[in-house]
Amino acid sequence: MQAQSDSIVAIERKEMLQTRTTMATPPKREDSCADVCGIFLWVFSVLFTILTFPLSLCFILKQVQEYERAIIFRMGQVKEGGPVGPGLFIVLPFIDQVRVVDLRTVAFNVPPQEILSKDSVTVQVDAVVYYKIYNPMDAVCNVLNTAVSTQLLASSTLRMVLGTKNLSEILSDRENTAVVISKELDKATDEWGIKVERVEVKDVKLPANLQRAMAAEAEASREARAKVITAEGELRASNVLKEAANVLSDSPAALQLRYLQTLTHISAEKHSTIIFPVPLELMGNFGTMANALGNFLGNDQKEHQESENGGGVRRRRPKQYED
Repeated sequence: MQAQSDSIVAIERKEMLQTRTTMATPPKREDSCADVCGIFLWVFSVLFTILTFPLSLCFILKQVQEYERAIIFRMGQVKEGGPVGPGLFIVLPFIDQVRVVDLRTVAFNVPPQEILSKDSVTVQVDAVVYYKIYNPMDAVCNVLNTAVSTQLLASSTLRMVLGTKNLSEILSDRENTAVVISKELDKATDEWGIKVERVEVKDVKLPANLQRAMAAEAEASREARAKVITAEGELRASNVLKEAANVLSDSPAALQLRYLQTLTHISAEKHSTIIFPVPLELMGNFGTMANALGNFLGNDQKEHQESENGGGVRRRRPKQYED
């Protein structure tokens, strides 16, 4: 569908070009023979060319390159036949004026434009425009200066199109923006015989405070995503560790082999300090034994102290027996 649409547009453009060339070429006037002044100037030019031959060859022979076309104005009117070239052609001195048009692609920079976006953000945008002349007759007869006119139109079109977009669309959708600008320019310059081939948005400059705010927002978003990813990783690791602990709990020998494997891995790295993990159950057994031993020693010491107190204290005799 896109190729068919492009072919239809090309055919319409070609028909329009032929129509404009026919319209731009002035019809032959029936009273041209009655124009005495024109006949006199034409005869004078021919006689001057004959009398000054071969020096007149320097004035009557003109040449245009393969990428150029020449528009001949004879006594102010476009000569019949439209543009001529490439190659050699003959002009008559004093009555013919030649305008040469370059058909090659021309590129120019659109100056940076201060644009207020749809969401009220001021940005500075510059672009590059590529165009070429496809109808030399319209480019000469319909516009004074094709380059200046196209540049001014590109600046205004850039501001108009980007003013209808949000900041996010300007930053992220540059290709679509360039296509819209190119279509608008091509439509406006079609009457000038100009084809806008391509538009490129070069740079979008933001205010410094807006850049800092966007950078802080992007950094916060990245940190939040990193925390979420870290938490998900820890959750998965804890599930795997739980499964591994369940497997090791079924076989105490497997846990001991895991300890030995860890020691082998640490000793291979030539560390001066080796940390050997001790199971908490073993530490709990040690604590129980220590408490029992402490209770036993405490009771023994108490009994010993009581026995010492009982044998060393002397009983006091009653007074009647003392007398």
